[in-house]
Amino acid sequence: MSVVIIIPARHASSRYPGKPLVDLRGAGGEARSLIRRSWDAASAVSGADRVVIATDDARIQEHAEGFGAEVVMTSEQCRNGTERCAEAIANLGISPEIVVNLQGDAPLTPAWFVEDLVAGLRADPQAGVATPVLRCSGKMRADLIADRMAGRVGGTTAVFGADKQALYFSKEVLPYAAGTFGDDEDSPVFHHVGVYAYRPDALASYAEWGEGPLERLEGLEQLRFLERGRRLLCVEVEARGRQFWELNNPEDVPRLEAMMQEMGID
Repeated sequence: MSVVIIIPARHASSRYPGKPLVDLRGAGGEARSLIRRSWDAASAVSGADRVVIATDDARIQEHAEGFGAEVVMTSEQCRNGTERCAEAIANLGISPEIVVNLQGDAPLTPAWFVEDLVAGLRADPQAGVATPVLRCSGKMRADLIADRMAGRVGGTTAVFGADKQALYFSKEVLPYAAGTFGDDEDSPVFHHVGVYAYRPDALASYAEWGEGPLERLEGLEQLRFLERGRRLLCVEVEARGRQFWELNNPEDVPRLEAMMQEMGID
């Protein structure tokens, strides 16, 4: 098996309990749950051999199996999606070439984000993990800054070197840039897209390491790789006219629904 997509989903979110089962209404008026829309996004990826939802909650399991998804149960002790993916692969008893973690709060993830990510990891044999980054327009950067000023986590930003190796990720808007940018102007800020592609050995190692201090402070699972000195490749992806946002807070529901209306996503 070449590529397996795992969608980790838990009910007990500290910021938004029950988030995977929250309905999002599309352009055609149909309401589908967040986890269903994330599964739809994963199912549209070309080259994926299998899509599996990994959860520790029977309510999510029942709902997901109801719309035809494959589900694997994992323990409540998983601290983040990467740990849940590692346990899911172990429980499934499979060893694919690449494991993709498409987090269950990113239903607007275009298929080409994942396809480009897998291609990027395959092209860099030194990297054990890769993640997509999207250059922010002036408007997107302003939205991220507005969320932080309001005390909300609106997204994660990525900073990387000339070799595309990640230097840092933060819920603050990095790097700092003086001045403003037009709504459609490119900014120097890159939005981290919540998807990961791992080689199985890197995923297995991650599950054995303890949580690092930066990971704990920021609440960002990918920092565990950086704190352990592991190469994490940032793959720049193109929006191609698509808007992108994760569902982090209840306030994001109308924002995502408005984006789906504008893009004609049912």
